[in-house]
Amino acid sequence: MLTFERVQKAMDNFVVSARKYRPQNFNTVVGQLHITTTLKNAIKNNQLAHAFLFCGPRGVGKTTCARILAKTINCTNQTPEGEACNTCNSCVSFDAGSSMNIHELDAASNNSVDDIRTLVEQVRFAPQAGKYKVYIVDEVHMLSASAFNAFLKTLEEPPPYAIFILATTEKHKILPTILSRCQIFDFKRITNNDTVEHLQEIVDKESIKAEKAALQVIAQKSEGCMRDSLSILDKIVSFTNGTLTYQNTLEHLNILDDDYYFKLLEAMQQQDLSAAMLLFDQINRKGFEGDLVLNGFAEFIRNLLVCKDPKSAALLEVVEGLQEKYTATAQRAGVSFLVSALNILNEAEINYKMARNKRLHVELALIKLNFLQQAIELSADGGQLVKKKRLDQPIAFHTKAVPPIQMGGAPIPATPSKALATDSKLYIETPKPAAPATEQPVKQVSPINTSVAAPKPTVPAAVATTTSSSKLIPPATTGAGKKGLLDALREKYGDQYAIQEVPEAELLNMDKLQACWNEYTKSLEQQLKHSSAGTFRIARLTIEDEIHFNVLVGSLTSQKFVEQEKMMLLEHIQKAFFNPGIMFQVLVEAGEQEEVPAHLRMNSRQKFERIAEQFPMVKELKDRLKLEIDY
Repeated sequence: MLTFERVQKAMDNFVVSARKYRPQNFNTVVGQLHITTTLKNAIKNNQLAHAFLFCGPRGVGKTTCARILAKTINCTNQTPEGEACNTCNSCVSFDAGSSMNIHELDAASNNSVDDIRTLVEQVRFAPQAGKYKVYIVDEVHMLSASAFNAFLKTLEEPPPYAIFILATTEKHKILPTILSRCQIFDFKRITNNDTVEHLQEIVDKESIKAEKAALQVIAQKSEGCMRDSLSILDKIVSFTNGTLTYQNTLEHLNILDDDYYFKLLEAMQQQDLSAAMLLFDQINRKGFEGDLVLNGFAEFIRNLLVCKDPKSAALLEVVEGLQEKYTATAQRAGVSFLVSALNILNEAEINYKMARNKRLHVELALIKLNFLQQAIELSADGGQLVKKKRLDQPIAFHTKAVPPIQMGGAPIPATPSKALATDSKLYIETPKPAAPATEQPVKQVSPINTSVAAPKPTVPAAVATTTSSSKLIPPATTGAGKKGLLDALREKYGDQYAIQEVPEAELLNMDKLQACWNEYTKSLEQQLKHSSAGTFRIARLTIEDEIHFNVLVGSLTSQKFVEQEKMMLLEHIQKAFFNPGIMFQVLVEAGEQEEVPAHLRMNSRQKFERIAEQFPMVKELKDRLKLEIDY
């Protein structure tokens, strides 16, 4: 019974660390030295503003500094450093929560005009004891626009004894007219080192055994918020019964150990896909979600990239004892691998929410990372990376006219080259050579899927076309001493694949076009598409330019028949002319207006009403069975 009473008494006296160790003077505020120094100097020099705005992230000491300021300026026995004495009547009443000179308003729940008007009415009364009446408005950005406007006049010209302290986490939501009337103080996030030092002081006072690595993990998890770090500390102390270690802290906070990331990176560098997939399965069985793995691995790669340069090694924020391991691992990993891996992980994390199969999405990212080093080695030429150019649209190939070499004959004037770009190919008209011998067409390497034709005297030639993506690849050589990806792959693998000639592209001419049209019409008849075949027979063809022609029909119905066959027809014509740039459009000739049948002009509801009008039994059946028709 005595033990139960002790436990009950301890529970009644328990106060969370965030409240128990709330700073009571400026010197105990953590990580905001630029704020506390300014406020103490203003108090000593009697240069206090009538309105302050404290803004910054959550849990960094905004409300705490506001209370300390209110307590200090009403202290009757201030220290020479500008701190409160904590012994006078004003300080004692403030600590007890019974001071009549300090009023706190939560603007998140009191954001109406009436609440602000009540506050303004209280400002008219001078303090009964003390020098100042301080009004602390927390979360001031939650006030409505009308409440802000009602607060403007009082905030601009308050009585000499009134001081307003506004606190907010979202300064951009406050009206500019309010900002211009306040002295603004920007609070910053508390660094991990300051958080660890403060946590160490607390665990020493509470006689708690805690490893420094565990405190560092808590500081990283809190992300610069002291209140969050103290709340986490209380939870883990309860979870571990007063003994904090690195492992139980990771277990409680659901954080993946860095050893898993080191093993995962090692498996990827060795291109051991099985080991990487089994390791991810082990992580997944422990209950870690895929987005947590992607985010943690991306942060791990970022830390390795930071360790590559000693100048940026100071940005590494890991637990004590892992710095050397990170540095050694970073020296074995290439910069190109780390940057590419970071890009893949970032893209995978962005698309994770939209993925239906989350696990497969993460595994696909791991597969890409596993073969990333091999892809980088394939794109290397002589130890240097060759950049592959990406083009979103066809571009003209710029050439410079070079006079041909003459062998005792009259000089031949060089004509400028002309380039004609189409949707999928690029044509170049080149000057006629002086004395052409036997013409050798340029060969094509099949795996690269690039078609190149040699220039001839008068006929345009297809140059550098990728059939898989219909995008142009510029010539491989970009200058003396530089090689493109195409040349590098040709030198490395060109003799291992079959080479075939590429046919020359032809321009449109009416005879061949009409022959292709008639041939396709016969194929429609063989497919028993007699309506389409009849439309194709009466259609007229007109050529607009070298790669565009029109199909003229007499009605909208005929136009639909041709449009249904457009893709197959276009492929047939392009294959006949060896020219994927050929396009056409179907036009309706002006003539008598086509009569559209009545049933084609009606919607579903009109059709049912028409049937019910002709057959009344249908409507009676619907009413008796209480049917609802989905129109």
